[in-house]
Amino acid sequence: MSDREEILALLRENARYSTEDLARQTGLDAADVEAVVEELESEGVIKGYQAVVDWDKVEPERVRAAVELNVTLDRETGYDDIAERLAKFPEVQGLRLVSGDFDFAMEVEGDSMSEVSRFISEKVAPVPEITQTVTHYIMESYKERGVEFGDGHDDDRLSISP
Repeated sequence: MSDREEILALLRENARYSTEDLARQTGLDAADVEAVVEELESEGVIKGYQAVVDWDKVEPERVRAAVELNVTLDRETGYDDIAERLAKFPEVQGLRLVSGDFDFAMEVEGDSMSEVSRFISEKVAPVPEITQTVTHYIMESYKERGVEFGDGHDDDRLSISP
């Protein structure tokens, strides 16, 4: 594994590692780690640093949805054009072109189910190339970006067998 790959793996594990932490774990000196991180940032490989949030523990709780989108392309419009238009909405937290039964997988957040529904029906569905939307409200999150959620307690229910 190259120094770049090793530093990226560590930052994905914990973006709060200090330069000294990264140097200790990679065997590089701090100046080399700083140079690699600056290079990764300037090349656009590292786009930002974010916290993984368990929204169920935040008041007021956010409503999140996974939305499937089907599109029809024409000669002037491609997937990138549609993605660029959708990605500009602040409600859109994630957007991916995917294979399978639908074209885009979009993650949306809002303050309420009605806010998310209004966003989909008033902003997304009217895009001319979008032919179908299917919205799945996220009821519970168990793992996000490699981080498992939960209270750390084992299930203490008694098993019942016939």
